[in-house]
Amino acid sequence: MAGFAWSLCVATALRREAVAMAAIPDKTHREDSSATLSGASLAAGALMTLSGSLSILMGVSGVAQDTLFSTSSQYAYWFDLTTWGVIHLVVGVVLIVTGLGVLADRSWGRGAGAAAAAISLITQFMFVPHYPAWAIPMMALDLLILFTLTRFHIETSSGR
Repeated sequence: MAGFAWSLCVATALRREAVAMAAIPDKTHREDSSATLSGASLAAGALMTLSGSLSILMGVSGVAQDTLFSTSSQYAYWFDLTTWGVIHLVVGVVLIVTGLGVLADRSWGRGAGAAAAAISLITQFMFVPHYPAWAIPMMALDLLILFTLTRFHIETSSGR
């Protein structure tokens, strides 16, 4: 009888240990996560390529001397429309390149993307008097990109 009780205790203990091992994942085992991006990385990369494309469209409009923009010589950050067009073109290209870097899960993508989004935010702020209906939503998009890139940590297992 004592042997039966002892084997019952051992079986119960082994069952509890098996249940505990199944419930708690092994911290030493790493899955290969290099093939997938986190949701934050995917969102940031997609938003950066969108913002870059829109900035390029804005730059083309500025270079073409479109009458879409108002020109005021009373503004502290006054540039002619061709200069604004070139600024938006350059910022747009940088946003697309860094957005593709984030989507490709490159280690430089997040830092360069945050810097590019910050520069885009500043240029959009300076562009508000010319076309506020465009600049203010673009500023919100740049803030969302900055939040996404700086708030969430993207792990790379291959050290790229």
